[in-house]
Amino acid sequence: MRRTKQEADKTRSDLLTAAEILFLEKGVAHTSLEQIAKHAGVTRGAIYWHFKNKADLFHAMLNQVRLPTEIIAQRIKQCDPEDPVAGLRNLCVDALASLLVDERKKRIFTILMRRCEFTDELKEAEQQHEAFIKAFIQLCTELFSEQKTAQRLRPGFTPHMAAVAIHVLFIGILSDWLRDAEVIDIQHCQPYFDALLHGIFNDWSAPSIKPCAQSLSKSL
Repeated sequence: MRRTKQEADKTRSDLLTAAEILFLEKGVAHTSLEQIAKHAGVTRGAIYWHFKNKADLFHAMLNQVRLPTEIIAQRIKQCDPEDPVAGLRNLCVDALASLLVDERKKRIFTILMRRCEFTDELKEAEQQHEAFIKAFIQLCTELFSEQKTAQRLRPGFTPHMAAVAIHVLFIGILSDWLRDAEVIDIQHCQPYFDALLHGIFNDWSAPSIKPCAQSLSKSL
């Protein structure tokens, strides 16, 4: 009996949800595709209909909570059309704060940062994840390389250095909050970004936060 697209989409969604639950409980390396299929109530064959292997499933899971870099660039402009640096700062702040109200996003990032070992089985997923990080840093580098923005950099800072610093701060806040939510108030983390940007740009003064959550269905 041929399945409808709606039924196929539901099966795929059920498999991703089952993977999230088991990855969080057992860790990625200790969860098999067979266990995921069983938890989702489908056959092992059904999982291979949607995903070629565990790395493919893991990558699909991550893509539920992160945007392609070209969409991130659009969201930066939406956050603050007049100042792309402020737009990036506001985007980062909103993305982190959204973890408080999006349990799926929190669960998936917990899996990525605390329940995942990139074994040989996940080599392809690891490469895709590293490619995403490089693409985000490159996007920020290009942003900081724009003439008006580059002129604002303090002596000794290159656009690439500034981009890496933003990435490291974002990941550091995310990692520490997932480890212990009492360490940092993730809902009010803009002072950390402002302190960093003050050290990077010679004319940085903290602008008011312009909420861009409506344009953020996923995270960085």
